[in-house]
Amino acid sequence: MDNKALEALLNDMSLEEKVMQLVQIPGSEYEADAEITGVTRGQANEKVKQLAGSTLGVWGSKRIKKIQEKYMKEHPHHIPLMFMLDVIHGHKTVLPCPLGQGATFDPEAVKAGAAMQAREASADGIHATFSPMADLCRDARWGRIMESTGEDKYLNSCMAAAMVEGYQGDDLKDPDHIAACVKHFAAYGAAEGGRDYNNTELSEHTLREHYLRAYGEAVKKNPAMVMTSFNTINGIPATGNRFLMKKILREEFGFKGVLISDWAAVGEMINHGFAEDQKDAAYKAMMAGVDIDMTSGCYSGNLEELVKSGAVSEKMLDEAVLRVLNMKNDLGLFEDPFRGIDMEEGAKINEESRQLARKTAAQSLVLLENKGKALPLRKEKNAFIGPYANTKRLQSSWAFSGEDENTVTVFEAASSAYDEGSIKCAEGCTMMDQDAVTARGVCHVDNWQEENDRLLKEAVETAEWADTVVLCLGEDSTQSGEATSKASLKLPEVQLRLLDEIEKTGKRIVTLIFTGRPLELKEAVELSDALMVCWLPGTEGGNGVMDVLSGKVSPSGRLPVSFPYTVGQEPLHYDMYATGRPKPENGPSEYTSRYLDCENGALYPFGYGLSYTAFEYGEPKLSAERMSAGETLTASVTVRNTGKMKGDTTVQLYIRDVTGSRVRPVRELSGFRKISLEPGEEAEVRFDINEEMLRFWTAEEKWESEPGKFNLWLCDNSRDGRPMEFWLER
Repeated sequence: MDNKALEALLNDMSLEEKVMQLVQIPGSEYEADAEITGVTRGQANEKVKQLAGSTLGVWGSKRIKKIQEKYMKEHPHHIPLMFMLDVIHGHKTVLPCPLGQGATFDPEAVKAGAAMQAREASADGIHATFSPMADLCRDARWGRIMESTGEDKYLNSCMAAAMVEGYQGDDLKDPDHIAACVKHFAAYGAAEGGRDYNNTELSEHTLREHYLRAYGEAVKKNPAMVMTSFNTINGIPATGNRFLMKKILREEFGFKGVLISDWAAVGEMINHGFAEDQKDAAYKAMMAGVDIDMTSGCYSGNLEELVKSGAVSEKMLDEAVLRVLNMKNDLGLFEDPFRGIDMEEGAKINEESRQLARKTAAQSLVLLENKGKALPLRKEKNAFIGPYANTKRLQSSWAFSGEDENTVTVFEAASSAYDEGSIKCAEGCTMMDQDAVTARGVCHVDNWQEENDRLLKEAVETAEWADTVVLCLGEDSTQSGEATSKASLKLPEVQLRLLDEIEKTGKRIVTLIFTGRPLELKEAVELSDALMVCWLPGTEGGNGVMDVLSGKVSPSGRLPVSFPYTVGQEPLHYDMYATGRPKPENGPSEYTSRYLDCENGALYPFGYGLSYTAFEYGEPKLSAERMSAGETLTASVTVRNTGKMKGDTTVQLYIRDVTGSRVRPVRELSGFRKISLEPGEEAEVRFDINEEMLRFWTAEEKWESEPGKFNLWLCDNSRDGRPMEFWLER
């Protein structure tokens, strides 16, 4: 449909039809077993169901075709319904959780994963996903950190942009692609105390310098949608925040697509104390530029009256409706309302998608310790013990359209890789402590103590048989994600008891940590010979893990987020400010910025990760010591594989602006290159540095660079490396 025809359609629609295009209702209004990702607040009446512009949480080719046929038949202008779903890290084939994908430091792999998700979701009738999440996350207490790609604005920018490209492809009409939605605008990840839905208090400098960067880079890729966040920002709910939505998102970022609220966020402005009632909430959301009200009922119940009274102009309404119609048109729904649907089988897992998921899972694993070269596993007797050893629940709570039955467990993968008589498995303990709190409430297990005593006895006997114990521990998948904020980052006590008892057997221990967030790992570090973070690795998680454990693949993952010594350090991130009294690396530290009982920095810092081979970094070089605004400076380093097996390493570029009109972080990631080297092979890695890379939000409240001295590191994590100096001149 061309623009002229689209405008003619708009002009022929009734006021009620226009309003309803801005209304999204849960899929449960059409199908009782649709996924609900928020609190339901009443049911839509028949008129709303007949005219609502979009729905969410329902999928399946046959179900969606049935709903679409009935909807279009009853709609006065036969406008197609738009179907949306939280396809966060997989639909049928589930990839590692986004935090795990961040650990790959590989935007191309992430882009390929998003494209795979789009193909599967489209075959099941989905038109749009609520992904990527570009929120900067620096607090491991916040459960939704698993849905981010970490604590760094540059890495997040690369990953969010790659996901938009992967989901949408070159043309949204392509039935193998779906619309992306960049969320949550803005600064949702900075919720106070790491508590979900909480207030966010940020200066404009911090907001712009750190938290807005990834959204901005993702918007440059022209996502079809952006979603508002639940939180307030400096006392104003994001969903009613004109400064954020109109000045920054629309004017400065140039976003032209559809702005959608998060689940019921329009109505929640009443709870915030920002809107008097639903009518006031609808008015304030419209004034902020929100095009679609997700499930709150504020638009469906009040917007028509607001337009009739003149409080909201019909011109403003028409602009919002036209954006929604344009999105449907861009997706090709007017020509084919059943685009992409595979009526024979719907979405299905194939070998290509499994291989991609397997490769990505292996890439995401981060080796933290390898004492005495405990890994790769020797070809001897290996016992796989722990609640994650043979569970199919290797996907997060945000992969609800994935199916556990398709998941390959760690022990299943081990059974394919090793002779039957050389491996054994034992559960060891329950996943959680008695009365543990999960996303769905309190988990109480009858006869919990008796059951765990039995499991522990069996595990110790299995360990005594083995030469090496692969201990598979971690948080339950329901303990990270939305509404899963936690004040403790420790492993469950029942799992720590298992670790302690297995250590007493004297056997070699390889500990795998399955998690959607950073955890306190002090006990695991002390009692394990090797320690590896496996995240929530998805459908092919077992095979990906075994590819690394067996030595088929050398680990190459890097931490996208700092792992603390203790929860008391949170929020924690590497790109901190020095303060006026920085703690020295050596010498007395009294009356400096420090803890009395803990290090300032992370137990394992951002960018950290080990390999089975060894990489030697040569002396870093700069092409010049000075550069002007129009020039480019080149930094380079030669990296050599000095080990005995092929491996990948990620060379990381960090820069510090030593003196500025605002204080600058001690170092910031400004680039990275992932390279693969055979034993004895070396390669020169080069980074071009231009003036634009040195800009920041200055005291003049402008994006500018300032002349002066800069430090630069070429290294393999955010804590190490030898600094070089260069000067920017005017």
